[in-house]
Amino acid sequence: MLDAATTAATLPTAAEAESTLDVRALVRSLQADDKRLSQAKIAAESGVSSTTLSQWLGGIYGGDNAAIEAKMLRWAETTQAQRAQAATMPAAPDYIETPTCTRVIDALRYAQLAGDMAVVYGSAGLGKTKAIIKYKTMAPNVWHATMTKASANVVTSLEVVVEALGLTPSGGANKLHAAACRRVANTNGLLVVDEAQHLTEAALDQIRAIHDATGIGIALVGNEAVYARMTGGNRAAYLDRLFSRIGKKVRLIRPSQEDVAALLDGWNVRDGKTRTLLSDIASKPGGLRAMGKVLRLANMFAAAEKRAMGYDDVRSAWRELGATE
Repeated sequence: MLDAATTAATLPTAAEAESTLDVRALVRSLQADDKRLSQAKIAAESGVSSTTLSQWLGGIYGGDNAAIEAKMLRWAETTQAQRAQAATMPAAPDYIETPTCTRVIDALRYAQLAGDMAVVYGSAGLGKTKAIIKYKTMAPNVWHATMTKASANVVTSLEVVVEALGLTPSGGANKLHAAACRRVANTNGLLVVDEAQHLTEAALDQIRAIHDATGIGIALVGNEAVYARMTGGNRAAYLDRLFSRIGKKVRLIRPSQEDVAALLDGWNVRDGKTRTLLSDIASKPGGLRAMGKVLRLANMFAAAEKRAMGYDDVRSAWRELGATE
């Protein structure tokens, strides 16, 4: 497969396609170059129904062809622009082991090996989820279930868990709980519940019940609210049962200087002034995640001019992303 830069240079431009009215050829060329672009995906992205798109590509659409061509041209222009941007978008370094990530992984490993429960909680943007993803490559039978507000209650949270276990969610709470327990029993595995602050007290207690029934390791990962619910003065009796089962608690408040240094080394940032500015960015809300976004944009600025990234690129990227000094 051609890389993005070569593709952008070899495909007909959107302007050329429009001038020759050969929008179909442009769409087919984009699809041929990227096997992920199924007809269904193109239809969804362009806002044209699959049936209409199929007929239009086949030259047999009996409706307003000009309107469809206009939609498909807009889709093609957007797709080409995204590919051109991807050609200059620097890839983030592979996983970088920071002290904070090591603490998270140690907690996950403890929960799995001991068949115990762990809670990892703290500020956003410190690499908790990246550490979970890394740990999945290090140990067998690790399942990662990410919660949202939509999965806050018992049934919806169990649906997310069952899906993370590779099963098809069906039935009510009892059936979902039973299916999850059958899947994880005798695996010596680990169920990681990410963004666990979204769960209600009853849903948290239901996760605890999976641990009690199977002895599987469970890690609850999220922000401060996860721990606060289990230690607040008004917590319910069933959260007392949950709290008493937590064997390891890891609180992450802010990125350490060692975290920042490791990431800057990974990005090959050597200039002292630039490192100081990026360290300051990392200390603000969003932490290491915010610093990573700034680094990617700053590297894009530098790549566009075929030079190394510098202090001014970082400063400009920070401002463009909406930060205030």
